[in-house]
Amino acid sequence: MSPWALALILVAAVAHATWNLLSKKASQADGIVFLWLIGVVATVVWSPLFAGFLVVTGTRLTWGDLAVISGSTALHLGYFVLLQRGYGTGDLSLVYPVARGTGPMLASLVAVLFLGEHPAPAGVAGIVLVGVGVFMMSGGAAGSGDLRGLLSGLVVGLFIAGYTVWDSQVVSAFAVAPIMLNYLGEVGRALALTPFVVGRRRRLIGAVWREHRSRVVGAAFLIFLSYLLVLVAFTMAPVSVVAPAREVSVLIAVVLGGRLLAEGDLRRRLLAAGVILGGVVAIALS
Repeated sequence: MSPWALALILVAAVAHATWNLLSKKASQADGIVFLWLIGVVATVVWSPLFAGFLVVTGTRLTWGDLAVISGSTALHLGYFVLLQRGYGTGDLSLVYPVARGTGPMLASLVAVLFLGEHPAPAGVAGIVLVGVGVFMMSGGAAGSGDLRGLLSGLVVGLFIAGYTVWDSQVVSAFAVAPIMLNYLGEVGRALALTPFVVGRRRRLIGAVWREHRSRVVGAAFLIFLSYLLVLVAFTMAPVSVVAPAREVSVLIAVVLGGRLLAEGDLRRRLLAAGVILGGVVAIALS
């Protein structure tokens, strides 16, 4: 992996862990309204950047682009809705590691089996270490006793694997610009959630915005930024390398959860962190 790709992934990991912390803190609010507000704010905040990209590059949106972007939007919509629901019933330090651990393992498997990618031995070892580390971070398959949180993480992981593999092909095989995929994905999710918000949930919009305004704005900024960096990294390194390496965000999220949400068990988490970091180093050297 090139140093530039690794740098992008590490910055994205910090941004990703931070917006998940914000989402967890807002987990008792109506999840659909919260996600819709994020989509609306992101659409507004990032529109100048997207407009500038179109003007400078002269890029034109085709029906083929819309088709593959729509597929990505559907996968991300399922991911965000299920993740927010998972945070309503499970701890950040459980749902996040299980989800982030399941996703890259499945994504890497698909990449190797169906996309013809062949990671070096060090990369394979790193993938395995990251997978072992994130499950140690969650306490193992049955360590926490929080079955609902565990199941939520596993299901979210399936969507992570799906959009990771799909989006890597969108920006590489289909040559869709990362910023176009990312921005139109935000617009698409906001539009898809609008019918569910303008009905019975309309009265909740003001209350959710007043209580969680800073979290909505922060998440709208960080979600876009973190995934844009990952999409750019997909153009510089194979998905079987990028997907596991970005999971260093697990360490960051668990530290944030432990410090700010009082989710403890520091000894186990430090051990798991060492395993994850070893995996990231192995992947970076592959």
